[in-house]
Amino acid sequence: MADWHVYLLRCCDGSFYTGIARDLERRLRQHNGELAGGARYTRGRRPVELAWSEPCADRGAAQSREAEVRKLPRSEKLRLAGIG
Repeated sequence: MADWHVYLLRCCDGSFYTGIARDLERRLRQHNGELAGGARYTRGRRPVELAWSEPCADRGAAQSREAEVRKLPRSEKLRLAGIG
């Protein structure tokens, strides 16, 4: 079982946010303001929804994949999310 996840959120303004987490459900609740600790970027773009996630073996692998996803053009992020 993977301990870490890379995820892509779709914000209410249509923008994307990429991050990593151990507990994806808790992290999504944080981003939506249900729990303390959400990112500043998503605070003004709520509600957010999980558009895509990928399990990773460890934190280092998750951070590397996160960097790759962040560099993708919007069209590729839309494809990952199953939108484009």
